Amino acid sequence: MATQNVLLGRLAVHYKLVTIEQLDAVMAELGRTADGKRLGEALVAKGLLRPAQLDQLLQVQRQVLEKQRADAAAKTGSAGAAAPPAPRPAEAQPAAAARAPLRAVPSAAPAAEEAVSATPAEPARAAAPPAATPARVSASAPRGGMTEILRQAVAEGASDIHVHAGGPLRVRRHGKLVDLSDAPLDAAASEALIASVLTHEQREHLARHGELDLCYTLEGVGRFRTNVYKQQRGIDGVFRAIPASPPTLDQLGMPSTLAKLTHYHQGMVLVTGPAGCGKSSTMAALVNLVNEERSDHILTIEDPIEYLHPSKRCLVNQRSAKRHTESFARALRAALREDPDVIVIGELRDLETISLALTAAETGHFVLATLHTNDTIRTVNRLVGAFPSDQQGQVRTMLSESLRAVLSQRLVTTADGSKRVPATELLVVNKAVGNLIRENKTFQIRSILQTGAAQGMYLLDQSLQQMVTQGVITKEEAARHMEDAKKLQAA
Repeated sequence: MATQNVLLGRLAVHYKLVTIEQLDAVMAELGRTADGKRLGEALVAKGLLRPAQLDQLLQVQRQVLEKQRADAAAKTGSAGAAAPPAPRPAEAQPAAAARAPLRAVPSAAPAAEEAVSATPAEPARAAAPPAATPARVSASAPRGGMTEILRQAVAEGASDIHVHAGGPLRVRRHGKLVDLSDAPLDAAASEALIASVLTHEQREHLARHGELDLCYTLEGVGRFRTNVYKQQRGIDGVFRAIPASPPTLDQLGMPSTLAKLTHYHQGMVLVTGPAGCGKSSTMAALVNLVNEERSDHILTIEDPIEYLHPSKRCLVNQRSAKRHTESFARALRAALREDPDVIVIGELRDLETISLALTAAETGHFVLATLHTNDTIRTVNRLVGAFPSDQQGQVRTMLSESLRAVLSQRLVTTADGSKRVPATELLVVNKAVGNLIRENKTFQIRSILQTGAAQGMYLLDQSLQQMVTQGVITKEEAARHMEDAKKLQAA
């Protein structure tokens, strides 16, 4: 049984149905219990294999064993009365082989690799010639499985990793998608890679709902904000790399003056920008500053939890929507009874969440949140526009009193193309800005941004112009992001 367990484990890893780490853990558990349970049954019980996949692996295993026996019989016949061949180490010490990690078990006969030249979804062909094309899974996905792909991508400076059924592995570096592999992934390979990092409960959720948000932790590398979803060709996954510890403003290339945004003790500060512009990292840097400089209770509500914040001077509690609580709105309602000083909201997604965030800011809490908008003025309009028209007058009054600052940002490519750096726009809500919000004259805020340098305010166009002057970015790159590119040409 130990020999068969070892071979079945090798086949499961070969087809990327399980990772070596997962197999090691199950083998170790079998070695401890010694109840005679087969490896295949244990993998199915833990949700690592489906019964249909196990049946296909067992079929391949039988053909491999038959070929090994046929080869051994042929060698015995040709040797005449010679002594029988010595047993393989896995056969001589079955108990030790069952307990040992897969990587420590001697390799199976060469015939085993030749016999598994088909994916588990197809009948195995034991008679395949040695020169047969390797398995599609093996050719399509790098050896080592999903964990090795993530390690390689992070080592190469990728921000996102795309596992796409029907196409090659791709990563995003400096804002551009590039191929990580030559061969396209078939549907079975894509599903196997993604399934290897999901728990049984997460696989069930994906099967029921067709999509899944999670954060996957890879020891020694970092965390990955992950979205898995079904599409026409199969199952895809996008992994966003998140460093193991929160960054500093200096590490992000952000102005050090932004540290003043953490000095508020009530009201709301928003970090805004389009998707993929680094809002989460900026937010994490601000939360880390509060954590290091104040003695408060910080409560974060995210989906999923991205950066991990250990309690430093502050007491930090992090809650994940749909895992620790039903929704952002429910967590915010409960937050008002949990004695927080600082409430961090991963994203203002809907009317109820925005309304509760404003209420929290009005009732003496300091609220930090992100919003998907293109600039500071559109942020104010978006918050007001989320409410029915008969409530917008009241909301404008609430915003004029509770909104403290809005930071908008972009990531732009440097002149040498080696990295991306942030360009920012900052609106500080003083009395003049508050009056314009209350009177529904937000279109006039732009002139205050242009002349508000004394209070630290500036436009995105001014930030981009300064970066061009310093030689950090090219004029062409700046023009792509500016509201008024004509001023850049005239400069």
